[in-house]
Amino acid sequence: MEIAIIADDTKKELMAQFCIAYCGILSRHHLYATSITGKYIQEATGLDIEFMLSGSIGGAEQLASRISLNEIDLLFYFRDTSPDDPYIQNDMELLRMCDIRNVPVATNIATAEVLVMALESGALDWRNFVNPVSEYNRRAKGKG
Repeated sequence: MEIAIIADDTKKELMAQFCIAYCGILSRHHLYATSITGKYIQEATGLDIEFMLSGSIGGAEQLASRISLNEIDLLFYFRDTSPDDPYIQNDMELLRMCDIRNVPVATNIATAEVLVMALESGALDWRNFVNPVSEYNRRAKGKG
């Protein structure tokens, strides 16, 4: 599965702790993260992560674009909930893309734990059929 990870500054430590706790599960998937979050997680866990731009200079938009193309299967986005968050519009667009493409998204630790357990149990395997770059669809194209 293709998993995107974003954490606002106030949530980076929590995201790193989440990734440490579920490193065994996450290591079996392709991970993308905004630059600073990805480096923070990689240093804490050793996970292989594909880095996007920093969130403040377009990383969230890069991930939103991949989501719009149905190339991301799951989004973990621990976000700042203060009312004066300057990136609230970017947040809304990212979440809107997840709604359009039926991408499961967790914006807090409780939902993230539910989704990572669903990932582990195979309950999210249906995403392999709709993601054009999934291993399932790459193999199917090779047969045709």
